[in-house]
Amino acid sequence: MKLGIVISTSDIEATWNAFRLANFSKNEGDDVLVFLVGKGVDYEEKSAEHFPAKKEAEKFASAGGIILACGTCLKLRNKEGDYLCPISSMKDLYMLVKESDKVVCF
Repeated sequence: MKLGIVISTSDIEATWNAFRLANFSKNEGDDVLVFLVGKGVDYEEKSAEHFPAKKEAEKFASAGGIILACGTCLKLRNKEGDYLCPISSMKDLYMLVKESDKVVCF
């Protein structure tokens, strides 16, 4: 299965669960792509001890998972992309929606 996960919230518990789902699905053999948009691009700085979303994202990226982030949303927050929040575009989000068998939004 091709699973697309869209994270648009700054709620760190939801983001943590989104990355947990991404890791579980990847371990099941699915192709998984995570797209960060809006407040979702802030997850790294909001990661907390009880909800270590950044740790889950690192695990996902280390396993070959793909994370993309809206370049406009990063720019609005005066942020630059990095390997856990790489600059991307609406075209990439469109392709995620178009090519995924299932899309889950957090």
